[in-house]
Amino acid sequence: MDWAASPLFIYNTMNNQLWYKDAVFYQISVRAFKDSNGDGHGDLRGLTEKIDYIKNLGVDCIWIMPIYPSPLRDDGYDIADYYNVSDEYGKLDDLKGLIAAAHERGIRIIMDLVLNHTSDAHPWFQASRSDKNSPYRDYYVWSDTDKKYEGVRIIFGDIEKSNWAWDEKTQQYYWHRFFSSQPDLNFDNPAVQDEMLNVVRFWLTLGIDGFRVDAPTYLFERDGTNCESLPETHAYLKRIRHLIDGEFPEAIMLAESNQWPKELSQYFSSGDEFHMAFHFPLMPRIFLSIAQNNATPIIEILQDTPSIPDNCQWAIFLRNHDELSLEMVTDEERKLMWREFAPEPHMIHNLGIRRRLAPILNNDRSKIELVNSLLFTLPGSPIIYYGDEIGMGDNLNLPDRNGVRTPMQWNSSPNAGFTKGEPFTELIQGQYGFQHINTESQLANPDSLYRAIRRMIHIRKEHHAFGRGSIQFIESNDPGVLAYLREHGEEKILLVHNLTDSSRSFTLPAEYQGGYINLLTNEMQNIQSITLNPYSYHWMKKHAH
Repeated sequence: MDWAASPLFIYNTMNNQLWYKDAVFYQISVRAFKDSNGDGHGDLRGLTEKIDYIKNLGVDCIWIMPIYPSPLRDDGYDIADYYNVSDEYGKLDDLKGLIAAAHERGIRIIMDLVLNHTSDAHPWFQASRSDKNSPYRDYYVWSDTDKKYEGVRIIFGDIEKSNWAWDEKTQQYYWHRFFSSQPDLNFDNPAVQDEMLNVVRFWLTLGIDGFRVDAPTYLFERDGTNCESLPETHAYLKRIRHLIDGEFPEAIMLAESNQWPKELSQYFSSGDEFHMAFHFPLMPRIFLSIAQNNATPIIEILQDTPSIPDNCQWAIFLRNHDELSLEMVTDEERKLMWREFAPEPHMIHNLGIRRRLAPILNNDRSKIELVNSLLFTLPGSPIIYYGDEIGMGDNLNLPDRNGVRTPMQWNSSPNAGFTKGEPFTELIQGQYGFQHINTESQLANPDSLYRAIRRMIHIRKEHHAFGRGSIQFIESNDPGVLAYLREHGEEKILLVHNLTDSSRSFTLPAEYQGGYINLLTNEMQNIQSITLNPYSYHWMKKHAH
């Protein structure tokens, strides 16, 4: 039976306010996914055409990156109209068609919500800078001086020298935490607060299932502070949550705030702010553990992660549309990871690594499966970056982070089956080229990476212990072996990972020995010890007597 098509599956996933705790998410750049009309740009109809591919992978929720009208100076995060879809991607009706097709298959959709700033091309900002008496003047943060809020961190310090930009027309400075082409909205203005609540309501009424909230940390400014995570910011985010709970009770908010877990937990508050938040520090430590052949970085960061309200969940990931951020490791750890995973200078961007998952791991199938096993079994809901399930590569000839935002590789036909026209960007060549790596060939191959990832996803979805269970680390007396128990109700699942390039033998402590079902092979085993091949993983469910 195809469980993903069963009425029970669709009912369970589509009628459950805590659906996100068990969900597998899939991040998509619409522009790079599938082109339906031959103009070289992916679009909403193209994504709709491929919805069954996503369903069969086992995905519960798609996160689509910004599709708003935009000058595209920051990949769509510079929004010029909050109430529409860019012509490049289609019309609002195309989005409705996608939502309907996804919901029919038990798949939800969340979108990016960019609260903090707009594009300088937005009509609000154009009105704001054209006339000091405009009602939109106070939609943004203006000042006669660039000395206010001194000492506040400049996020893109390699490009911007100040958080203030001079406006020649009105002879004042405007505030921007990101690029100067992205002026910050003024959340001290009640009209702005109400406007953004209207934006939330507009998209949820259209039928989407929530938001990945971009950079919620910076909404308010106060002298004498770092202008991050202020009480006023949390109060406003709770207003959004209150609206969602009252009018759209199954919709979610996912916080994109690059902070330590103890600081991030304030965004959950008492379960009345965000439903989910990215666990940013865990991600580099998965790679660090591989580089060091040592489980300690993973264990320590999870032991340092506070408990969160029962209705909240971490979002965990391996890669995304940005660089692999190394902000949250030590200088020595960063240098080690650069040596290991970014040996050439052009692979580094800011403090991170601008490569996709497969190239980072040198296309080593065992390592790629191992880190995915960690993704699907550590606490939280996993997010897969489109194409990583087939081991897509990157194009480092492209500037900035564009190298990891190339077209999805569907087959070996011209332009990877992505478009019949001229692609918006150059395709990947060489060992990661579409002639060698594409979904069609991997679907046909029972031993492909896609098949292995799909199997992990489907097994994960059958066991609540992964999305909702506790974690208990098991002493292995070998730093290269990471063993832990995920437990929920009567369900106990033992996970064992060899983080090294040599075989290991792991003897279970006496209290864990006994009968297990190997979830990956369905074999019954009586286990006292496990022999681990290099970079191997075991998923074992305790047999109920």
